[in-house]
Amino acid sequence: FRSMGTVVFDLTLFRARYPGFATAPDALLQAFFDEATIYLNNTESSPVLDVSRRALLLNMLVAHIAKIEYGENGEPASPLVGRVSAATEGSVTVAVDMGVTTGSSAWFMQTKYGVSYWQATVNLRSFRYIPGRSFPARGY
Repeated sequence: FRSMGTVVFDLTLFRARYPGFATAPDALLQAFFDEATIYLNNTESSPVLDVSRRALLLNMLVAHIAKIEYGENGEPASPLVGRVSAATEGSVTVAVDMGVTTGSSAWFMQTKYGVSYWQATVNLRSFRYIPGRSFPARGY
């Protein structure tokens, strides 16, 4: 268990894990990493103390953001938001929806990378009550 410190974005490792973004410019992927740190704190105050685990999660976020904003495998990003729920061929009709989601999960459900991140971070969104000793108020 390694704690403390911040994750430094490793382009080589990211591209090895997510080859669909091999053609994305380095500077753009770095910008997506910087954006990912808005969603997951990358400081010593992060809820994910293990730096290796935080690196995995941040890379999932980078892939998610890159898929939405840049595209994958040389294909441009889709202007559609959500999953395709219906399609016809004659006169081309496409309907999209978010499926069954909560307000906070909808953005993550747009890509397989976002879904992976959402599942991997379920423990960060769960409330755990740890009973402790309560102290009576003084002066009463």
